[in-house]
Amino acid sequence: MRTTNLDLAFTAIAPAIWGSTYLVTTELLPAGYPLTVAMLRALPAGLLLLLVVRQVPKGIWWARSFLLGALNFAFFWAMLFVSAYRLPGGVAATVGAIQPLVVVVLSRVVLGSPVKTLSVIAGLAGMAGVALLVLTPGAALDPLGVAAGLAGAVSMAFGTVLSRHWAPPVSPLTFTAWQLAAGGLLLVPVALFFEPSLPALTASNLMGFAYLGLIGAAFTYLLWFRGLSRLEPSQVAPLGFLSPVVAILLGWGVLGQQLTVTQVFGIVVVFASVWMSQQAQMVRRGAPARA
Repeated sequence: MRTTNLDLAFTAIAPAIWGSTYLVTTELLPAGYPLTVAMLRALPAGLLLLLVVRQVPKGIWWARSFLLGALNFAFFWAMLFVSAYRLPGGVAATVGAIQPLVVVVLSRVVLGSPVKTLSVIAGLAGMAGVALLVLTPGAALDPLGVAAGLAGAVSMAFGTVLSRHWAPPVSPLTFTAWQLAAGGLLLVPVALFFEPSLPALTASNLMGFAYLGLIGAAFTYLLWFRGLSRLEPSQVAPLGFLSPVVAILLGWGVLGQQLTVTQVFGIVVVFASVWMSQQAQMVRRGAPARA
């Protein structure tokens, strides 16, 4: 039990740090280059980690690394940005919050994990909590934006489950390096085709890119994939609800944004949903064995 709690704590650090992405992007990076930012977040970090581990994929792991790199990074981030541009931020975040529920279903199909009622309730509660945090009364729906948000959530869910299912024969550090490098490479032609060249970068820009690459990508995904190697995907995925909580709290504490009573209640609901999702797994592990 103690080891599980420690693994959960380490894994939760990743989505908590991801919650700082919005602050760093808006305050330190040039505006209007989402795909280029995504590419520069993944590729340099992946190449740096490859230099550290000095190990490249072999055999089937070439294809798997590029597939997982697309699911967890390239396609996921591209859909995330399409959703963010076509939807109000609150709607985009709420649509993306469906991911833990998709993970529950995929875990059943791919891993044979039972669908726990408490896990489903926790996923629905998490979506409600995120909606309370970020959704505004006048938020409008754009069909293409909603579709992109759903596609991104499904992409990350598939990547989460397959990362556990395939059980790579290497350390989480090496596994992270393979996926980041592959995802970054896949984003290069997309960024070059759809976006203009970056302007001259300032010291603040360089600091922002360094933070997003080294801390927001290399370090956090190392923790994320380490967690997936030790925990059930349905335990790990709900931790992603912590990202919007941290984003809201940073906006309040650093940028002086208003924190409403509704948002505070949303934070409570999010934490309750994360707790319920972990309880569902505890009940499963603690259930008496049948002859």
